[in-house]
Amino acid sequence: MLFGANMSVLRPTLLLCVYGFFSNLRPSEPFLTAYLMGPDKNLTETQVVNEIYPIWTYSYLALLFPIFLATDYLCYKPVLVLQATGLVVTYVMLLKAQGMLAMQLLEFFFGLATASDVAYFSYIYSVVEPAHYQRVTGYCRSVTLFGSAAGSLIGQLLLSVAKVRLLHLVIITLTSAAVAFVAPWFLPMPKRSLFFHKSPGAAEERPRSSGAALTEKAEDVESKVPLNATDVSTISQSSEAESHNSGLVDVLRMLFDDFLQCYRCRPLLAWSVWWALATCGYFQVVNYAQALWENIRPSHEHEIYNGYVETLSTLLGALAALLVGYLPVSWTLWGELVLCVLSLLMAICVFVMDALGDIWLCYSSYVLFRATYMLLITVATYQIAASLSMQRYALVFGVNTFMALLLQSLLTVVVVDSVGLGLDIFTQFLIYGGYFAVISVVFLLAGLCKLASRRRSKQDVLANSPTETESDSPPSVMPEPADDG
Repeated sequence: MLFGANMSVLRPTLLLCVYGFFSNLRPSEPFLTAYLMGPDKNLTETQVVNEIYPIWTYSYLALLFPIFLATDYLCYKPVLVLQATGLVVTYVMLLKAQGMLAMQLLEFFFGLATASDVAYFSYIYSVVEPAHYQRVTGYCRSVTLFGSAAGSLIGQLLLSVAKVRLLHLVIITLTSAAVAFVAPWFLPMPKRSLFFHKSPGAAEERPRSSGAALTEKAEDVESKVPLNATDVSTISQSSEAESHNSGLVDVLRMLFDDFLQCYRCRPLLAWSVWWALATCGYFQVVNYAQALWENIRPSHEHEIYNGYVETLSTLLGALAALLVGYLPVSWTLWGELVLCVLSLLMAICVFVMDALGDIWLCYSSYVLFRATYMLLITVATYQIAASLSMQRYALVFGVNTFMALLLQSLLTVVVVDSVGLGLDIFTQFLIYGGYFAVISVVFLLAGLCKLASRRRSKQDVLANSPTETESDSPPSVMPEPADDG
């Protein structure tokens, strides 16, 4: 049992679960675009899509790395409080503020809260023993998904059955954020962190069994170096020799050295490239799907079912993530081709959402799109983190997310922002579908090159084996005539 051996784990885990649930319980979230364009805010589609929503992308990108360093330096808890504050400010402004500039500032605070997610998912590692990492992480991730699904479902039921106004959903969301705001204050303050405040012996190693299990499944040398090498499972030797309280320059140097070492590994690089490319496209589709639905089925003319769709897509995404461990796929051999096929499926889903103009097909394609992404991102997470230490786990995932946000910012500036092309929502989704088609082609070529390289290697081995046999045979055969003589 998780808490039987150490009851001190119970309190922070329960508080994190309470915080994760209520901070993600947002009944207004599936109807945000309809609310902003409705009588309560009276904003135009161009203002919402091309001038307000892009601010979240830019602020998330700008704040991600500073928040990442601040989270570790301040030992997590203060950043959790900052995130809770950012959510409360966001929904107070959503309830009370008026005008486009106020909504842009709101998006900044929401970007601050989103960037602070790193504190939520890393805090537990500072107060829990490594043996409990997997189970506690599962609890925290599951409760956030459940909170998100519950919020969407509650919002839809209140809208469809109780016929409440969208304004009332914002009030409920603000109340939930206020409840979540209380939880972080009662969390114990960690005495160690991954980089700035390392405790003695903090250079933990992943259990060799997990690395060995992955190695047994690997079918080429690339997968063994450096993903399963001992040097990737430990902190840099130079950082171990330093004092327990590292300075900023030391931390940055260590992160850069680890960055270079990790991304020399071709399998890790391949999964990271897909992570960054696909997450960029996923963010764009999810962020602007409501605007597309509003064009296909205007909320002021018809009843909308965005809450049901978000609930179903979240639950199916969680189910897809759970099923990853049971898929009989050799990811080392077929990973790139699977990424190609499923990225193509995601492209088709986006094209269907954009081209057919049927709200039910649009909803269905969106659900399939999100479930497919959740499945693949779970596989990518496992493939990258299977034998990385927590230090490099945080680094690689942070770099991948940063690259995704950088690409998303470029795409937003060119396609969405009124400073760039400022395209209409249907043209945007046509581009997003083409974007995923390009990802599919990239990994098709990568997969074919990998299979061709593997075949050449086997042919070389077969071609060289007779020569090796002839050269090896005299020492075992020649002594026999001498003995007979």
